[in-house]
Amino acid sequence: MTDAPVLTPLPMFPLGTVLLPHAVLPLHIFEPRYRALARDCMSSGLEFGVVLIERGSEVGGGDTRFGVGTVAHITEATEFPDGRWALLTVGRRRLRVATWLPDDPYPVALVETLPERRLDERGALAIDDAIRVVRRALALKAEMGEAAPSSRFELDDDPDVAAWQLAALAPLGPVDGQRLLEVDDPAERLRMLVGLASEAGDLLAYRLSGG
Repeated sequence: MTDAPVLTPLPMFPLGTVLLPHAVLPLHIFEPRYRALARDCMSSGLEFGVVLIERGSEVGGGDTRFGVGTVAHITEATEFPDGRWALLTVGRRRLRVATWLPDDPYPVALVETLPERRLDERGALAIDDAIRVVRRALALKAEMGEAAPSSRFELDDDPDVAAWQLAALAPLGPVDGQRLLEVDDPAERLRMLVGLASEAGDLLAYRLSGG
């Protein structure tokens, strides 16, 4: 018999982008309900959940949301005289939404923290392959004249943190980022990242060749 998951209420911020653990996410908050979320988070906890919007818009509500997201921790916050907020956040841990509660005044959900296994020695060795394909994709994207992180990035010494950082750096769309976020096995996630970043690099190379 398995223990029931521990569910806790958490303010939620559905977005059109994916936040991964250990990735940095700056936010400019202007919608009234999320101004209230920012104020409440600053007074208690400094954390809220980020989930990707599957269908719909960030503004106005009525969206459909993915069920796996990331807890964001506020590291810097500035409130402007007109009530807007500028937040700098970092992803802390994965979450799964069990139940959405009424939006009053902003989205809130009962969530569980997803356990995070660590890479074994063989999995950690695959970091080098991931570094290679992500660097290639970023260099090709820069060669295309498109905005991208520098391919000369530095990673954390912890391979598990580095794997998440690579996933955040890779030039992938939000749906691919969500696929990575939902994988529980870190070695499988790293293999998926290598495949997705390789495909992204191949597509960029094809575009550069005039194909």
